[in-house]
Amino acid sequence: MDFCSSSKKAASSLALIVFLSYLLSSSSKLMCSASSEKNRSSIGGGGLFWSTEKEEGDFRKAEMDNSQKIEETTEEQISGGFSSLEGMLQWAIGHSDPAKLRETANDAQRLNELRKRQTEIKELMDKLKMPSDAELMKAAIADLNNSSSSLEDRLHALNTLLVLVEPIDNANDLDKLGGIVAVISELYNSEPEIRTTSAWVLGKASQNNPLVQKLVLDHGGLLKLMKMVKSSNLEEATKALYAVSALISNNFNGQELFYAQAGDLLLMDIMSNSSSDIRLLRKSVFLVADLAESQLQSKDELVLPFLGNRLFLKSVVDLTTSTDLDLEEKTLMAIRSLLQLSTTEALVFKDFCNLGEALEKMRQQFEKLLADEDLREYVRDIEVLRREVEFIFSQKLEKVVSRVPT
Repeated sequence: MDFCSSSKKAASSLALIVFLSYLLSSSSKLMCSASSEKNRSSIGGGGLFWSTEKEEGDFRKAEMDNSQKIEETTEEQISGGFSSLEGMLQWAIGHSDPAKLRETANDAQRLNELRKRQTEIKELMDKLKMPSDAELMKAAIADLNNSSSSLEDRLHALNTLLVLVEPIDNANDLDKLGGIVAVISELYNSEPEIRTTSAWVLGKASQNNPLVQKLVLDHGGLLKLMKMVKSSNLEEATKALYAVSALISNNFNGQELFYAQAGDLLLMDIMSNSSSDIRLLRKSVFLVADLAESQLQSKDELVLPFLGNRLFLKSVVDLTTSTDLDLEEKTLMAIRSLLQLSTTEALVFKDFCNLGEALEKMRQQFEKLLADEDLREYVRDIEVLRREVEFIFSQKLEKVVSRVPT
């Protein structure tokens, strides 16, 4: 009932508006017509003329008659043949489409709501003018450089940088804003959480970024990070090793510095220690694979002697006994790259590292795990990698046998 009443009211309003517009237009035209008629009766042949008193009286009478006719005509056109305004409205409503009238009214209402919403959004945007990444980085670095900043403020600043340095452009701007020196300084903070987050920031910024790698190396960040890898705090050690790996990945200068600072012994200590956390083991063998791959691609421009050291190689091969599939996969990837180096010897892998036996034990382990439906697909992928390693190993052995004099 309310909806029908509203619809009728809307229809009446719209019809009235349309009709009144028509009336105004008609009145204007009639008034212009009357004015033109009067002007024509006053002017003849392009000039003025004199009239007698009688002629003037006749003219005034004619003018009055014309005005009366115009008014009558106007009233007739305005009324349109309707006896009252209510009659006109009823006619307008009767000849209108209610659905179209409602649609027009709804469209107008939606348009008003949309404009109101746009205004609200604009006002909100003005209030929420967010600072740029550079401005946020400046503020965070300022907190790190402020000696009076609390532990909470420093941690907040580092977490902010951790997010912001992920885009390579922001990472490149870190040094321009004085951020690299500030973050490296926090590696010496007495709080483990601050040191840990600082190492994480440097690792994130250095990832696949030669420019940042060079800057961190130039500022002495690598040596401190390598010392932190030995920390008794597991989280600190893990994040530090992550940063070391990111810092020297595909960076020959960094890898040479890593070797000069006994990086090979650092990795061996982790890989040969049965109590090492699984996360440190994964990151260590992953770094070994990356170093071996870099040497393969360097075409003898880079030589890392420890990659051919039999003790080092054994510490890698022994990781195949792990029951952690992720670690086993990373270990196979490292062995695959090490086998392809000209500086490694097939007989060392065979006789000292017992690689053949290790690969066979892995095969037996994977065969059992294939019964597990949840692990089946992943195990099959690792088995493919194991067979590839086995093939490369047999080829390397064949080359040795072919060189032995008969």
